[in-house]
Parts: sequence; structure tokens; C-alpha cells
Amino acid sequence: MQSTLLTQEPKRRSKWLRMLLRLFAIGLIALLAWCGMLYYWITSFEGVPKSGNPSPADVGIVLGATLWNNEPSPGLRERLDHALALYRSGAFKSFIVTGGLDSNGATLTEAEGMRNYLIEQGVSRQSIYMDSLSRSTYENLDFAQEIMTQNEWDTAIIVTHSYHGSRAANIAKKLGFNPVQVSVTDSKVLKMSYHETREVLAYTKWLVTKIFL
Repeated sequence: MQSTLLTQEPKRRSKWLRMLLRLFAIGLIALLAWCGMLYYWITSFEGVPKSGNPSPADVGIVLGATLWNNEPSPGLRERLDHALALYRSGAFKSFIVTGGLDSNGATLTEAEGMRNYLIEQGVSRQSIYMDSLSRSTYENLDFAQEIMTQNEWDTAIIVTHSYHGSRAANIAKKLGFNPVQVSVTDSKVLKMSYHETREVLAYTKWLVTKIFL
């Protein structure tokens, strides 16, 4: 009897081990599938509308990014230059620039650095509105929406990089932007492997957060 019990014990352990390995394999496959789906959404996003030609709007919202020595980083300049091209084409007449104080030693907020750059490029100070408090893409768009309400603006074109566009569009839809318009630019200066991988994590975090909003 005792020998039978001793024989069954390793069998039970082996069974549990096989079950754990199966669960681990299923979880790993699910994780890879999830990341692959998000990566596809991120890298295939071409803007809303897909033609890349948004309808004229009341305002352009430029989503924030880091400053270098209180000036827009090369990546942020790409966003601003794309917004300037839309502005000069008549797509909108006013800017909302978004972003609070970086944690990299900057003494200007992202919004202030962006405003200064636009003024240097010939945009009237009166045409630039700032959100200098936001610390995330959700807050960028939420606080920008408050500025729109204060100025009785109904429509906006959101400006950002291609890798960031899908999440920005999803957030804008959640916040009730109507229509959702996101105009994106590709980057020649950013390390896309890093930003696209990081965006998978950021997108996952947003989708979880969205459940509780």
C-alpha cells in the first residue's frame, strides 16, 4: 500500500507540472498575439482620415513631447513642423500646444517651448493657446478639449507622430471628439524600434485605464 502511494505521488507532480507548462504556453501565446495585434495597429496607422487630408477645423492640437535645453527636441520639432504645414495650408487658424514640465531639468513647460518655437516660425502669439499642466496623452487631449469649450470651438485636428496616432485617435474617440481627426508625420530622427515597442506598453496601459473611465 505504501509503495503504491509513493508511486502515485510523482505521477501527480508530473501531471501538475504538465498543466502548469500548458498554462504558461497558452499565456505566452496570448501575450504574443496581443502584442502583435497592438504593434500592427501602431505601425499601420496612417491618420484619420486615411487620405491624410483632414477637413478644415477650428484648431490644431499638437501633442507634447520632451524639450532639450528648454527648446523642442528634434522629434517634437517634427510634430510642430507638420502642424505648421497644416496651418499654412488653411487647415486651422489657431493652435493648442500641450504638455507640462519635463523631469529632465527643463524650466519651461513643453507647451511654453512649443509656443516659443511657433512664434519664431511666424505664428502670432494670439493664435496659440497653451495647456501647461498635462502629463499624459489623455490629459493632453482632455485639457485641450477644455480650451476648445472655452473658445466655443467644435472641431480639431490632432497632430502627432505616426507611431502615436492610433492611441491618440482612440483617446480622442473616448473623450467625444467629433469628428476624430488625427494627422500624423513619420520620424526621421527618432529610434522607431524603441518608440514602437514602448507604445505597445503605453497602448496596453491606456486600454486598461479606459475600462475604468
